[in-house]
Amino acid sequence: MAHSKRIAIIGAGPSGLTAIKCCKEEGFIPVCYELTGALGGLWRYHEEDIDGVSSLMRTTIINTSKEMSAYSDFPPPEEFPNFMHNRKMLEYIMLYAKAFDLLRHIRYHLEVTKIEPCKDNEDNGRWTVTLRSTQTETISREKFDGVMVCTGHHVYPNIPTFPGEQIFKGTIMHTHSLKTCERFDGQRILIVGIGNSAADAAVDCASVAEQVYLSTRRGSWVMGRTGQDGKPYDLELLRRRNLFLLKFLPFGLQCKFLENRLTFDHATYNLKPEHRILSAHPTMNDALPNCILSGKVIVKGDIERFEENGVVFAGEKSTTEVDSVILATGYEIKFPFLESSVISVKNNRVHLYKRIIPPNLKHPNLAFIGLIQPLGGFFPIAEMQCRWFVQILAGKLKLPAKKEMEKDIESKNRANNKRFVDTARHTIESDWLPYLDELAEMFGAKPNFLRLAVTDPKLFWTCFNGPCLPYQFRLQGPHSWPEARKAILTSEERVYAPFNSTGKKLCEKKGGLISGKILFLILVMCAACVMHSRKYRRFISVIPLYLNLKGIA
Repeated sequence: MAHSKRIAIIGAGPSGLTAIKCCKEEGFIPVCYELTGALGGLWRYHEEDIDGVSSLMRTTIINTSKEMSAYSDFPPPEEFPNFMHNRKMLEYIMLYAKAFDLLRHIRYHLEVTKIEPCKDNEDNGRWTVTLRSTQTETISREKFDGVMVCTGHHVYPNIPTFPGEQIFKGTIMHTHSLKTCERFDGQRILIVGIGNSAADAAVDCASVAEQVYLSTRRGSWVMGRTGQDGKPYDLELLRRRNLFLLKFLPFGLQCKFLENRLTFDHATYNLKPEHRILSAHPTMNDALPNCILSGKVIVKGDIERFEENGVVFAGEKSTTEVDSVILATGYEIKFPFLESSVISVKNNRVHLYKRIIPPNLKHPNLAFIGLIQPLGGFFPIAEMQCRWFVQILAGKLKLPAKKEMEKDIESKNRANNKRFVDTARHTIESDWLPYLDELAEMFGAKPNFLRLAVTDPKLFWTCFNGPCLPYQFRLQGPHSWPEARKAILTSEERVYAPFNSTGKKLCEKKGGLISGKILFLILVMCAACVMHSRKYRRFISVIPLYLNLKGIA
C-alpha cells in the first residue's frame, strides 16, 4: 500500500481550512496547527491583542461581495448580506468547515516555532515541525511530507518611527491593536495611512472623537462598495468581458475610464494621488467621503515631526494638537519559524514561484498560501493556490526547471515595479482574474470557453459577460463540482435575496435600441475580421471605451 503523505498546515484561517480540504481530496493526511483556541484566522474577532495573530476591528466588513468571495464549491447562504460583517464571515467559514469535515484535522493551542528539513536523511525532502504548546509549554516535533504555510500577511505590524515622537505625551498604537473606538470619546485623533484599515479607523473614530485627522503622503483612490444599479461593485468590475475589452485600451485610458466612474472629486477632498488608479491598491470605503464632507475627518499631509501635544505636518508651521495617534501603516512579511535559506524576504518582497513555492527547493513540497493582495475576493485566490499546490504534491503537475521559475519571478517583479507605486504594500499586488486563470490553466481548471460556446451557449454567455464567479473554476478539472453550472446561473437570486423577503430585484437598467449583447457580438466579429490590419487597430481600440462610456456594453 502506498504511503499516504502527511501535510502540515500552519494556521486554521480561511487559507488553512481550504488547504485541509484540498489535501483530503488527494488522499493526503492533513494536520493543521492553530496558535489560538479557535479557527477563523483574521475573521474571528477577539478583544485581546495577541502577538503573532491577525486582528480586525469589531465593525470590520469585507470589501468584496459574498458571491465573488466564495469558495468555488460552496456558495454562501442566499440570506447572507452581500457584504458580510466579520461575524457573518466567520459563520460562513464555520459552515464550510463543517460541510467538508475539516474540524477534526485541527490541533489548537500549538505554536509552530521551527520548520526545517529532516536531519536523518537530507535527500528525502521531509520536514520537521517543532511545536510549543501555549497551555503547557511542552515542546514536541513531528515529521511531514509537505508543509503549507497559511498564516497570511496581516500578522506583524509595521511600526515606523517619526522625529520627536519620544516627547509626545499622547498615545501611539497600530491598527492591529485597535478593536473599538469608544476609548477615543472626545479626543483629537490622528490616523496615519490611507489604506483600508486607515479609512475604517477614521470613520469609526469620527463617530466619537472631537476631531479626526487623516495623514497621507500620497493620497489614494477611494471606491465604494455600491456599483451600477446598486449591485456590489465587483459584480460589475470583475468580468471576463471587461478584461477582454480593456486589452484594446492603453493603460492610461483604462485608468481614465475607472477614475471617471468614482463618485467624488478626489482633488477637492485632498485625496487625489499622483499615481493612476491601477497603479496602487485602491481604498474601499463608503463613508469616508461623507466624513470629510461633514468635517468630522480632515485630510492632512505627511508628518514632519511630533511635539509634546501634537504633530507638525509637512508644509505647515503650527502644531496640530492631537491626543492619540493610530498607525495604519501596514504589516511586515516574515516567517520567524523558517531559515532565510529556505525563504527569502527583502523589503516585503517574497521570492516565490507563482507567489507560492520557493524556487530553490530540491523537493517542491513547501507552499506559502495567501501571500497576495488582489483587487478581488481572497478566498478564491487561497483556494486556487491550494488546489494548484496539491496537484504538485500528488505528482500530477510538474514544475519547470529552476532557471525557468527564476525567469518567471523576475518577469513578474519587473511588471509590478513598472506598474505599481514603489511601496512595501504593493510587493504582493496582483490582478485577481488573470492570476486565477494562470494557476487554473496549469492544472486544467480554467473553463474551456470555446467548448462552452458550442455545447452550452447560455453558460458561456453568463460566464463571459457576467461576473467571473469562483464557481467557474469547478466546471472542469480535478475535483470539479456537479453543481457549478447551477451555482453560476442562480447567482443573481442569492445577490437579491437579502434585500427583502420576496427577493424582489433591484431596478434594472433599460436597454437601448440595440441590446448590449448584440453590440458586443458585433464588436467581437469586427475585431476578429480586421485586427490583422494595422490600419484599423486604432479604430477598434476606441470602440470598447465608447460602449462602456455609453453604458451599452
